[in-house]
Amino acid sequence: MSALVCFQSLHIIITPGTTNPSITEPQHGLDHLRLPIKQLESKSKSDITQKGYEKKRAKVLAPYLAQIEDLAPPPPYDEQIPGPSSATAQEPGPSNASSSSSSSRHRRTRRPHRSGGTRDERYRSDIHTEAVQAALAKHKEEKMALPMPTKRRSTYVQSPIDNCTPPDSSSSSDEEAVSTESAGPQQSSETWINNSLHGSSTSSSASSTLSHGESRPSQAPQPQPQPQPQPQAQPQQVPAAPPPHSHSQPSALAEAFAQTRIVRRIGRDPVGGVGPPDVPSQPQPRGSRVDLPANAVVRGMSRGQSRSSMMETADGVPVSSRVSTKIQQLLNTLKRPKRPPLSEFFMDDQEEIVEVPRADPNTPRPEGRQIIPVKGEPLGVVSNWPPALQAALARWGATQGKSPALTALDITGKPLYTLTYGKLWSRSVKLAYTLLNRLGTKNEQILKPGDRVALVYPNSDPGMFWVAFYGCLLAEVIPVPIEVPLSRKDAGSSQVGFLLGSCGVGLALTSEICLKGLPKTPTGEILQFKGWPRLKWVVTDSKYLTKPSKDWQPHIPTANTDTAYIEYKASKEGTVMGVAVSKVAMLTHCQALTQACNYCEGETLVNVLDFKKDMGLWHGVLTSVMNRIHSISVPYAVMKACPLSWVQRVHIHKARVALVKCRDLHWAMMAHRDQRETSLASLRMLIVADGANPWSVSSCDAFLNVFQAHGLKPEVICPCATSPEAMTVAIRRPGVPGAPLPARAILSMTGLSHGVIRVNTEDKNSALTVQDVGHVMPGALMCIVKPDGPPMLCKTDEIGEIVVNSRAGGTMYYGLSGVTKNTFEVIPVNASGAPIGEIPFVRSGLLGFVGPGSLIFVVGKNEGLLSVSGRRHNADDLVATALAVEPVKTVYRGRIAVFSVTVFYDERIVIVAEQRPDASEEDSFQWMSRVLQAIDSIHQVGLYCLALVPANTLPKTPLGGIHISDTKQLFLEGALHPCNILMCPHTCVTNMPKPRQKQPVGVGPASIMLGNLVAGKRIAQAAGRDLGLIEDQDLVRKLCMWPTMMHQFLTEALQWRAQTDPDHTLYVLLNAKGIAVCTATCVQLHKRAEKIAAALMERSGINIGENVVLLYPPGIDLIAAFYGCLYAGCVPVTVRPPHPQNLSATLPTVRMIIDVSKAACILTTQVLTKILRSKEAAASVNIKTWPIIIDTDDLPRKRPPTIYKPPNAETIAYLDFSVSTTGMLTGVKISHAAMSALCRSIKLQCELYSSRQIAICLDPYCGLGFVLWCLASVYSGHQSILIPPLELETSLTLWLGTLSQYRIRDTFCSYSARGVNLSCVRSCVVIAEERPRLALTHSFSKLFKDLGLSMRAVSTAFGSRVNLAICLQGTTGPDPSTVYVDMKSLRHDRVRLVERGAPQSLPLMESGTILPGVRVVIVNPETRGPLGDSHLGEIWVNSPHNATGYYTIYGEENLQADHFNTKLSFGDPQTLWARTGYLGFVKRTELTDSSGDRHDALFVVGSLDETLELRGLRYHPIDIETSVSRAHRSIGESAVFTWTNLLVVVAELCGSEQDALDLVPLVTNVVLEEHHLIVGVVVIVDPGVIPINSRGEKQRMHLRDSFLADQLDPIYVAYNM
Repeated sequence: MSALVCFQSLHIIITPGTTNPSITEPQHGLDHLRLPIKQLESKSKSDITQKGYEKKRAKVLAPYLAQIEDLAPPPPYDEQIPGPSSATAQEPGPSNASSSSSSSRHRRTRRPHRSGGTRDERYRSDIHTEAVQAALAKHKEEKMALPMPTKRRSTYVQSPIDNCTPPDSSSSSDEEAVSTESAGPQQSSETWINNSLHGSSTSSSASSTLSHGESRPSQAPQPQPQPQPQPQAQPQQVPAAPPPHSHSQPSALAEAFAQTRIVRRIGRDPVGGVGPPDVPSQPQPRGSRVDLPANAVVRGMSRGQSRSSMMETADGVPVSSRVSTKIQQLLNTLKRPKRPPLSEFFMDDQEEIVEVPRADPNTPRPEGRQIIPVKGEPLGVVSNWPPALQAALARWGATQGKSPALTALDITGKPLYTLTYGKLWSRSVKLAYTLLNRLGTKNEQILKPGDRVALVYPNSDPGMFWVAFYGCLLAEVIPVPIEVPLSRKDAGSSQVGFLLGSCGVGLALTSEICLKGLPKTPTGEILQFKGWPRLKWVVTDSKYLTKPSKDWQPHIPTANTDTAYIEYKASKEGTVMGVAVSKVAMLTHCQALTQACNYCEGETLVNVLDFKKDMGLWHGVLTSVMNRIHSISVPYAVMKACPLSWVQRVHIHKARVALVKCRDLHWAMMAHRDQRETSLASLRMLIVADGANPWSVSSCDAFLNVFQAHGLKPEVICPCATSPEAMTVAIRRPGVPGAPLPARAILSMTGLSHGVIRVNTEDKNSALTVQDVGHVMPGALMCIVKPDGPPMLCKTDEIGEIVVNSRAGGTMYYGLSGVTKNTFEVIPVNASGAPIGEIPFVRSGLLGFVGPGSLIFVVGKNEGLLSVSGRRHNADDLVATALAVEPVKTVYRGRIAVFSVTVFYDERIVIVAEQRPDASEEDSFQWMSRVLQAIDSIHQVGLYCLALVPANTLPKTPLGGIHISDTKQLFLEGALHPCNILMCPHTCVTNMPKPRQKQPVGVGPASIMLGNLVAGKRIAQAAGRDLGLIEDQDLVRKLCMWPTMMHQFLTEALQWRAQTDPDHTLYVLLNAKGIAVCTATCVQLHKRAEKIAAALMERSGINIGENVVLLYPPGIDLIAAFYGCLYAGCVPVTVRPPHPQNLSATLPTVRMIIDVSKAACILTTQVLTKILRSKEAAASVNIKTWPIIIDTDDLPRKRPPTIYKPPNAETIAYLDFSVSTTGMLTGVKISHAAMSALCRSIKLQCELYSSRQIAICLDPYCGLGFVLWCLASVYSGHQSILIPPLELETSLTLWLGTLSQYRIRDTFCSYSARGVNLSCVRSCVVIAEERPRLALTHSFSKLFKDLGLSMRAVSTAFGSRVNLAICLQGTTGPDPSTVYVDMKSLRHDRVRLVERGAPQSLPLMESGTILPGVRVVIVNPETRGPLGDSHLGEIWVNSPHNATGYYTIYGEENLQADHFNTKLSFGDPQTLWARTGYLGFVKRTELTDSSGDRHDALFVVGSLDETLELRGLRYHPIDIETSVSRAHRSIGESAVFTWTNLLVVVAELCGSEQDALDLVPLVTNVVLEEHHLIVGVVVIVDPGVIPINSRGEKQRMHLRDSFLADQLDPIYVAYNM
């Protein structure tokens, strides 16, 4: 009584159970409507809101207003199932097809009861469906167009005409109306067919810029400035959306596409012009990379200038017209405020940078008193109860041998055989005898009592299982029933192996038919299943059993605490454990069930459940034998073929008890029209095994509603609550006819999520109706404890885990003592932490509470619990909501899995559903977006990911359910292969820190200089050794250091070498086979240069000082042409020749450099001359306006009249054009003085002299590659062995073979480089303008260590546009050092060193030793003041070989001054520095350099222009890309960039296209986990799409421009919400 009082104080609304209301035909007059409307009117004056009034009024009038027909979703099946009536929901649910108000459309679209799309009715609830519709309607008022993902047509091709549903001539529900803003013409079927032929909404690439639900507003369109023709599709006309209740499906999208001109060719303009030159029209091989951005800007970009401002001026196109509409939609979607507002503080210490959630003051808290344990009725003692279960079988076998024990059905549902108690006893005894005496040889006994034995029998053969089970009990061995493994890859197969291993099973019993069906090896042996121990298989068919001798009798001891059998149980994580049940527990449980269910001898029971475990075993196999009950087993396969079979069995056998699940009720109800003559009047108990599921209420009501007419009595429905550990926890006792029906509770879902019981009063939409599961079992004691932490007793109004103390429960997890203690030996404690007694309780895994009259209510299971941001949600509740969103078009057979994954310190909810084969892309996307809205409204929780997979692809449990843990594992491994996915990290990741506020920039008092200290730290600066001055000419010659002082010009050096050492070979060019195809001695090079100089001087129109373009493949011709230009007084410009197979993409780059440099002439070869004048070239550029082209292949042998000598050393020697990693084309001027100083610096650093050989495998067109290829040998006299990088692609061993063959000590290569002996290699320098790739260099060293390559040999160089060589690992300096930096501090522009392996650590390698004559300082790019050692800043350089300035046709002097001649704001304001545009830091190491001082190492972190400013922090793209590339095996290259604060990740897919959508969640997860950023857009593309320049560096800005102009032809684009 006290419990009742306590619950009355909580005001739980209890409603009587549903009975069948009489259905009357609506009257033709409207008189009977007056009363309800009058009542509504009076209500509206008092307690009903206007919205509620409108809704109820509409409902009353619904059958008479035709236009309201569209508002009701079509009922998923035809029977009438009114929702449970309640005080909060007085109106019945939407009436079904049996009522006359159902429209003709509903009849037309009626499906057969087994149709694929039918909804899973276990979760059916009209009230809930109505709630979902109301929630969606609320969202529709503030509807936002969500961008629909873009999918390439080739991925998951379905037949094109099936892909879009033809417009239905009937009405559609109002959620499907596209937009209410403007009315438009109805779409005819012809239009639809035309649209299908033109391509459906799924057929475009990212150029499909119109998105789902989008329509043009009704006001007049504003005239827009006409953009330049872009390769993206311009919609010629966007059709207006249909009116809200028109008969059109949401086909505005399809129509828009039909009228949109989609230009699929990538490099082409709609008008016939060319697209950006550097986007190949097909994915190219990596070798044929091109070096020019789409919007080639021919100058350096000022550091302060933002990327977007450059985009605005790119080619006269305003930004808005270049951005895909979908990205704009995504931005609009993300502008909505997130639910929990972010706290106003930011934590950036070592703790963690996650926002600490603040407690919501409105959170409901439990208010009741502490619960008192609930006691079941005492277990009665009956005189003739057997001492053990085997004894009961022996008794019936002897005295009632003819009595039927079991009837099995065949696949058609007809009886196959009946096993009598006599047969069951004799066969079990035979099996027991065989197991103990006949398995081994005569002397040895294979099985001993207490051994574990696996029982492997199919669900269709209960007889064999019964015999095996009782045979094991009689032999005193322990049966472990498991499912039949059908293949090596069965869901959870390895976990079953874990169970068998933990139980020590070595023997498996099976039937002959089952054994034949098991997968075999080619030799005929049973396959060794993954993770299984080795098993001996024993067939138990009668013909193989031995009859025992007359004197042998099985030993039947009185039930004791020894284990009787082991029942398997899968945990939330998928681990399969064995729950051991003792002999006494087995017997006691049978007695308790007999008492609770009032079983009598000779009754008939129909069992639809799995007889190997749980209720099917306890009632159908054990308790039935104890009470001599006739059990009729209906296998799962029969239920699939004939869902009504169990009802027919009840009818035919006049069964008293039936054992079913909600699913069986639903299937029978769907099929009941086929059978009119069935009677369920004989049933006294209909046990609903999953009645503890809150969503079972509606199934029970609906079934009762249909079958009450067939004699089913309301009081016979008995839900129960069970768990493998506690066995039966509670069961509703069969009621007395005419007694009031049990109570219902209508609870608030919000309260439940906080773990408290609150009656739902305010929001009807988020209510949960639960039915009781009866009283506690006889002889048991039960209480409710907190599910987390110590087992503290709950309060009366608190949800907790049910724990039970009873003799009839499991005893342990067999073989797992650690896990056992936490589950089977729980002692509840009170509020003060003191134990309430000494008796141990068993955790049931069920969550619930005790209601009035000690009735037990269950609201969920521990394993289905999703704990998000401190609130608990039940997976079943979310499934129910998803299923209420009209899944008929989308979800295949209601198959939905819900689980959570831990990402960024919280659980995130993932929903995976199987998609119907005929579902259109649009329907699926619409369903997904509505599920998001419904769950957001009803459960107040955001979904992280919603995925649809093809039908029948989710891993199944043996009885056809979804294997949740395996599905989760596949999701996390990226092996789920979804066909549609929607990620919503912006909505549900609410524990992000507040963005960092940048402090105003200014030189404050902290920046005080004192000697070499700034703000208490050593100034971050470093210098190479002194270049030195050598006066003595003899010493100069002796050291081969000529012409260090004698001459300032390289032309003089070449002439001097041609005179003093004419036959010394300077260059050797190798082909792909490693054969020297061309060599050049000093005199040969000099004479070839003279020939070219003479040809230039002879041509009129080419004057001294004019620019000449050198267009040559890598080789000696290029070097000769370079010196020929210098001899003639011209300025050479080296340009990479166009790729003959890809002229359309590469020739415009050449043309642009020629135009920008205003070249007077082109020097090239005969082959290239033909290409420049070919028809193919004419298609890309105007070939009539080329400057003079001189073919240098067959020039006459002439000497120039004079060799030009520049007037001074500051004259420009050559122009160096290159595309930076940010996609900027820049030309810099290199003077003669800088050229000589650079050569001298390299000579000193690398100790180069005439007898040395070096191997060069670099592109010779710009930067350090050009210097080493063309200049260094002429200056230092060493021999250069030249390996063209393209030759390396045909012969990967060429470079390494050359090093071995020529015994080369120093070699230079780029990142794209691959029986060799490398012990001679002293230094291998990788040339690239970026952070050293530590992982790659380490792997290379490790790979070739066995071939003699020293681990210290591989190093990197660093140069930039303003200074081509700043660092280069020398031969005498210290080894390059490696440090580990904390990535979090790096985002704040601070450098904090950590230990190797620390979390969030980033390894960085020194970028080579600073060259002689070079000084660097680390500077704050905003204040331009020097920084301390521990800060990240821009690297500034001062050196004699700095470039002079940009070569520009615009003459931007301010840019020159800013980049090449800039000064520090304080400290050393006199020195002129050049800004490299790279961020880095200097660290003083413990190593010493050649002068004996401690070595200062320079570490390059990344390009300043490429850094991403997000949330006030600075991110380096390479770090995010490294994480992305690790996320999945199918990701090759990846690149990231930002667009208006959205992070875009582009990943190249190396695997099959079905992996494409798997990458989306993995990429989102890894970036969130490791970088605390939410990815906005994930783009999956083909290999080779990410543009890479000749140095192997990614051109991210170029990629961004291509993406925004819709030119990537992606496989899939996901817009994360």
